Amino acid sequence: MGFVSEFKEFISKGNVLDLAVGVIIGASFGKIVTSLTDDIIMPIIGLAIGGIDLKEWYLPLDGNTYANFEAAKAAKAATINYGVFLNAIIYFLIIAFCVFLIVKFANRFKKPPVVVAVADPAPTKDQMLLMEIRDALRTR
Repeated sequence: MGFVSEFKEFISKGNVLDLAVGVIIGASFGKIVTSLTDDIIMPIIGLAIGGIDLKEWYLPLDGNTYANFEAAKAAKAATINYGVFLNAIIYFLIIAFCVFLIVKFANRFKKPPVVVAVADPAPTKDQMLLMEIRDALRTR
């Protein structure tokens, strides 16, 4: 099978279209989760921990003290931004939870697989003849 025919078969199966739809939906879903996290959840977490924005949690590596993260950034100081890392972890947990809920919801609509009982095929004429011979030899 040639390369072009394999490519035609791949496209005709719908894999490419399914992938494209998944990427588009995933990108828009990511924007929704980012907004949910930035605009709703993070302010609540910040209020719960005393009005602190997690993005302001950083550690300057040059040993100097800065008024805030923007001042450290303006001074071009190397910083470890562990608050941003914590935000990324929270984003991940929210996305994972949302995907879990979507999959759980979608599984409700899946039909359970139909179990087909496979009946043993009837014995062939040869098998019937051999069983008769076997039974006859046993009765002797």
